[in-house]
Amino acid sequence: MSNPVPPRQTPDQPWRSEGAPPPPPPKRKMPGGWTGLILTALVVFLLSDLLLSFFGNGGSTTISYTEFTKQLNGGNITKIYSKGDAIEGTLKNKQPKPDDGKGDYTDFTTQRPAFANDNIWGTLQAQNVEVTASPVVQQRSFLANLLISLAPMLLLIGVWVLLARRMSSGGLGGGALGRKAPPKPVDTSQGRRTTFKDVAGIDEVEAELSEVVDFLKNPQAYRRLGAKMPRGVLLSGPPGTGKTLLARAVAGEADVPFFSASASEFIEMIVGVGASRVRELFAEARKVAPAIVFIDEIDTIGRQRGGGGGMGGHDEREQTLNQILTEMDGFSGSEGVIVIAATNRAEILDPALLRPGRFDRRITVSPPDRSGREQILRIHTRQVPLAEGTDLDTVARTTPGMTGADLANLVNEAALLAVKRKQDAVDQENLSEALEKVQLGAVRPLVMPKEERERTAFHESGHALLGMLQPGADPVRKITIVPRGRALGVTLSTPDTDRYSYTEPYLRGRIIGALGGMAAEQVVYGVVTTGAENDLEQLTTIARAMAGRWGMSERVGKVTAIPDDGQSPYGLAAAPTTLDAVDEEARRIVAECWDEAVALLHRHRDRLDALAAALLEAETLDEDAAYAAAGLSRS
Repeated sequence: MSNPVPPRQTPDQPWRSEGAPPPPPPKRKMPGGWTGLILTALVVFLLSDLLLSFFGNGGSTTISYTEFTKQLNGGNITKIYSKGDAIEGTLKNKQPKPDDGKGDYTDFTTQRPAFANDNIWGTLQAQNVEVTASPVVQQRSFLANLLISLAPMLLLIGVWVLLARRMSSGGLGGGALGRKAPPKPVDTSQGRRTTFKDVAGIDEVEAELSEVVDFLKNPQAYRRLGAKMPRGVLLSGPPGTGKTLLARAVAGEADVPFFSASASEFIEMIVGVGASRVRELFAEARKVAPAIVFIDEIDTIGRQRGGGGGMGGHDEREQTLNQILTEMDGFSGSEGVIVIAATNRAEILDPALLRPGRFDRRITVSPPDRSGREQILRIHTRQVPLAEGTDLDTVARTTPGMTGADLANLVNEAALLAVKRKQDAVDQENLSEALEKVQLGAVRPLVMPKEERERTAFHESGHALLGMLQPGADPVRKITIVPRGRALGVTLSTPDTDRYSYTEPYLRGRIIGALGGMAAEQVVYGVVTTGAENDLEQLTTIARAMAGRWGMSERVGKVTAIPDDGQSPYGLAAAPTTLDAVDEEARRIVAECWDEAVALLHRHRDRLDALAAALLEAETLDEDAAYAAAGLSRS
C-alpha cells in the first residue's frame, strides 16, 4: 500500500509538506482567546469590588450623625479623620451597632450635614480627641495631569497595536499569513517516502516524469548544454488514476521537499488572502529548493477568465490565479522549484496557464491496461496476505476501465470480507464477491413476489441472451436476480481485452443488449414495465453520441454537434435544426435496434425460456452456467 498523504503541520496552513523542515512551534495563546480574556477581567473586577466592599473601610460601621454627636458628648471618641464633611473615627469603648443591635463596633464612618450649626471643633478640643484631615481637592503636578488626560488615547493605541500583531500572526482569521522562522536543514528522518516503486500501470507517464527527477538530481548537466526543464507539469486524466501519487513519487524519487495543496484551500471570502497564501507557499518552496510544489484540482482557480460566473477581474479566484501565474513566470532556472498540477478537466483551464514558460508540459494519465491493473493489484496486496491459488491476473482481466483508486478499494473490500468471515488470508472468492459489490452494488434483503421474480428473470435473461447472440459483443460474466443496490437484477458483461475504439456494429449491439430486458417483457407478457429506466438512459446516451459526436448518421453528417463535456460557450453546441436532426436520428437508431431485439427473442424463444428457468432456480448464474443454460458456446 502507498504511504498516506502527509497531514498539515498547522491547522491554518493551507498546504501539506513532505521532506521539508518542520515549521516553527506555534505561539502560545491565551486559552479562550478574546472571550476568555474579557470574562477573566470581568471576574477579577467583581471579586475586587466585593473584597473592597468588605475590607475597604477596615470593617468600620456607618452611623448617623446623631449617634456620633452622642458618643462625642459622652467622651467615647479617641480620634477622628476628616475629609470635607466625611468623618471617620475610633471609639474608646465598644458600642452596640445602632441598626440591629447585633454585634459591637469600634471604628465608624459618618457624614456631617451641611446645615449643622454646632461647635464640633470646640467639643473635640474639650474632649482631647486627636484630629487629622486632608483637603478635598488635591493639587497634582502638570505631568500627572497630562498623563491622566492622555490615558484614554494611550489605551486605544495599545489595543490597536495588540490587534495588529494578532492579525499579522494569524490569530484573527489571517490564516497562514504569519511570520516564519528561518529555514532549517531538511529532515530526512521521516520514514520511507513514495517512489516510482509504489506506482504501476502507467509506465509511459513515469518515463516523462523521469526527466523531472533527473533534472532535480543533476541540474548542472542540463545547464551545461543550455537545456531548461519545464517550469510546470500538468497531469490531466480521470479521477483515481494516480496523479497525486505520481507527483509525490517524483519528489520521493528525487529526494526533495514536497509541498502539496488543493487549489480550493487557497480561496477565502476575503479578497487577497488566496494570493497571499500562494506567495507564501512559493516563498517556502524557494527556501528549501530544489523542491516540488503540487497543486491538486487546479481547475478550481484556473478556469478561463472572462467566462462569467465571477465578479469581474477583481474577485478572489482570479487574484489567486494571477498570483500563481506571476510566481511561475518569475522563476529562474537556478531556483530548482518545479510546479506539478493535477486536474480532471484540462479543457477549461485558462490559456495563460498552458503557455510555454508555465505549464508547458501536459501529461495525460489514463486508466491502466490489463497488465497495469495486475501490477497495481500486486502493489495494493503487499500488506494483504493472499491465499494459495489466488490469481490476480484473472481479477485484472475482469476489471477493464478500473483506475488505481478503484482497484485499491476492491482489495480493501475483499480484505473486509475476509475479516468478517474470520479468514487468515484473502482468497479468490473474496476478490470475486468484492468485485460484484463494487460493480453491481450491495445485496438487498428484499423478498419479491413470485410474479415479480419471474418477470425479473425474463428481463435479465433478455439482456444476457441478446448479448450472447450479438457478434463481437462483450461476454456475459454473471446474471443474477438477487436485488443489488437500486436494481432488482443485474447482468454483467465485460470485454476480454481493453477497448480503445468502438465500431458502429458494436455500438448497435450494445443498444440491442440494453433493450433486451424491455423486449423480453414485450415478447413474454405483451407489456413493458418501469424496470428498464436505467437501460434507456444508457442506450439514449450511446445513440445520441453515434448521431451527434461520432458521425455515424448520414443525415447529420460527419460533424460533431454535441461536445464531449455537454457544454458550449454559446448555449447551443450547434444550430437548432442540427440538434433536432440528432434527436431524430437517435430515435431512428433505437427503433431499428428495438425491432431487431424483438425479432431475435421471438426467433430464440426456447433459449429465453430455458435461461429464465435456470435463473429462477439458481438465482445467480456465472459465465459458464449462463451459456450452458442458453444452449450456446462462447466463441
